[in-house]
Parts: sequence; structure tokens; C-alpha cells
Amino acid sequence: QVDLVESGGDSVQAGGSLRLSCAASGNAYTTNCMAWFRQALGKEREPVATINYYSGNTAYADSVKGRFSIAQDNAKKTVDLQMNRLKPEDTAMYYCAAAPGSMWSGCVSRFRNVEYTYRGRGTQVTVSS
Repeated sequence: QVDLVESGGDSVQAGGSLRLSCAASGNAYTTNCMAWFRQALGKEREPVATINYYSGNTAYADSVKGRFSIAQDNAKKTVDLQMNRLKPEDTAMYYCAAAPGSMWSGCVSRFRNVEYTYRGRGTQVTVSS
């Protein structure tokens, strides 16, 4: 079992920045595909960013590429999402997710389909214009 706890969500104005953090506990060493996805009210889940915890490979949704950055902090055992130049359309509940996977291609497949074994409860990000 892996527990994921998100933090850092807030309300900001367009153009602002936020940093989300995901703390993993339990058998976290079994999950090397870590990701953030989001879901706005009335919309489907949307992948945001993913990282392979051991290789450091990353991938991003086109909608956030160049503005968001995912990174792991091995000392704190967290996976963080730095969000810059936020837009109103970034408003959503943001979830941290994790799944086992030995290959980067497996992580990418999970990312595209938003298919993860574990997820947190989410943290709300609201961007006003």
C-alpha cells in the first residue's frame, strides 16, 4: 500500500505561480511511475506531468509544457510540481498518482491513459483572471 498526500494548492491570479508537493509513504519504493493529473468540474481527468522516479525521465501535457515542471526530491521523498504563468484554464483539483513500472514506456502509457494504482485526495488550484 502506498499513501500519497498532496499539498500546496491555493487561489492565485493569472500569471502567478504555485508549487504543489506530493509526499509518498508506505511501500513507495515499489512505485517508480509518479505523476500529477487534474480534473476540473464537469470535465474528464487530464494528465499533467509524469516522472520516472529512478531514471528521472519526464513528460508533460502539451497544455502545460514550458510552464510546469515536475521534479523529485529524494531527501524529502516528494514529487513536486512547479507551476508558472498560471492560466484560468489551469483551475482544477490536482492529484498525485503512482504506479509500479520498470520501463519508461510503461510510465508514458500510464500517463496518456491516466491509469495509476494509487492516487491522493487532491489539492485545489484556482486561477482567477
